[in-house]
Amino acid sequence: MKIVKAETSIVEIPFELLGTGVGIMPTAWKSLEFALIRLEDELGNVGWGEGFGYFTVDATKAIIDRLILPSLVGQEIDDIPAWNRKTQRAIHMFGRYGITIFAISGVDMALWDVAAKRAGKPLYQLLGAGKRKQIPFYASMVRYGTTELATKVCKEVVAAGFNSIKLHEVDLDIIEACREAAGGEKNICVDVNCAWSPEFVETNRERLKAINLAWLEEPVYPPEDFAALAGVRNPDFPISAGENWTTSFQFKQALEVGAIDILQPSVTKVGGVSEFLEIINLAERHGATLMPHSPYFGPGFFASLHLAAAHDSVHALEYNYVKPEAWLAEVEAHREGDLIRVPQEPGLGFVPDLEVMSKYRRA
Repeated sequence: MKIVKAETSIVEIPFELLGTGVGIMPTAWKSLEFALIRLEDELGNVGWGEGFGYFTVDATKAIIDRLILPSLVGQEIDDIPAWNRKTQRAIHMFGRYGITIFAISGVDMALWDVAAKRAGKPLYQLLGAGKRKQIPFYASMVRYGTTELATKVCKEVVAAGFNSIKLHEVDLDIIEACREAAGGEKNICVDVNCAWSPEFVETNRERLKAINLAWLEEPVYPPEDFAALAGVRNPDFPISAGENWTTSFQFKQALEVGAIDILQPSVTKVGGVSEFLEIINLAERHGATLMPHSPYFGPGFFASLHLAAAHDSVHALEYNYVKPEAWLAEVEAHREGDLIRVPQEPGLGFVPDLEVMSKYRRA
């Protein structure tokens, strides 16, 4: 395929904010930000991609515009993973991880969308042998920081039909209250975003065990301290990580030292669909579970759906439990309880609401 047009844009949609919005992020997190890539091939097929955002979308867009699109437009792309590897090498001096890979992730995703549309197939049919039409999701709550708010939202999540809940609280008293509010039959997992330490986990092992965690996510800093993660692993609760690792190289390192039980790659951060497929292969060879990071509602959400549909080793995906002021693309209509339908039209199935995109576009 030949890419003849390319455009990037930033869309920012506020969501309803309970509490301060501070905790996971250094400043108040109160909007969904999308770094969107639109590619068009010589046949008129349009592909959409999304590079990781949340406070970084402007930098992601800059890398795409300055370092990737100038050489992409007019180029024939017959092998997307090969293009991905070549691009990583070409811009590696600007950072092997972080913003440069976020940018590549979005463009890679858009290329796969174009490729699937050219083939006239939903993306999952190009990616693997799986045939799932619905994918299970768990509800991922923001950090509220108070027992009152966290338990209130836990009850809302259960009422919305979710059977699994991820907390981002770091206070054990709040986590225990949420377990009680959700009920003993619901799955509870906790992502502390590297706020704890191996010593804290060990000291509080019995309390954590009593909560009956489905998993404990990113318990220590830095997130790529694979030796520390391996030391925290125990039979009482699985350890998960990976949303802050990029490229299959880091996942390979983690698996080789036995760092975790559950892998959590993010398609908008890890290097796109191409790198994600490599990580799936690694996970399957090592017998690791996949619970990908996917708290976004743009092309990355739809790409995650297709990757899960293509590979049964992806057990469930993450649903960002917030209430946006508007939806960039239709998501809720695909949801039945904690199951979300995989689009069957060619490509990702991502169809942006152009009125919403125009209203909330800021760059």
